Amino acid sequence: MRGMNTSTFEALATSVSFDADNMWVKLTNGRQLGVPLAYFPRLAKATVTQRKKYLISGGGTGIHWDEIDEDISVPALLAGNVDHTVQKRKKVRKAA
Repeated sequence: MRGMNTSTFEALATSVSFDADNMWVKLTNGRQLGVPLAYFPRLAKATVTQRKKYLISGGGTGIHWDEIDEDISVPALLAGNVDHTVQKRKKVRKAA
């Protein structure tokens, strides 16, 4: 598949860092992607030490935290996908 999706899959993670509210993913194409921790409940609840214990997997296509059992796909992040439990909670709150 060529076109716009090609650049999404070419951007691979090189490192991850955090501030109080966000996860920051540095990419091989020079960009840095900021994602709110609220989108990933396990990461939001994890300690600073647990967040630092990540592994870049799949040559940069994934990020894994063994201790908190969290796996994040870099292509999914770039496409705007988040933890589905967050989306379900938002829909329930809107319906109430």
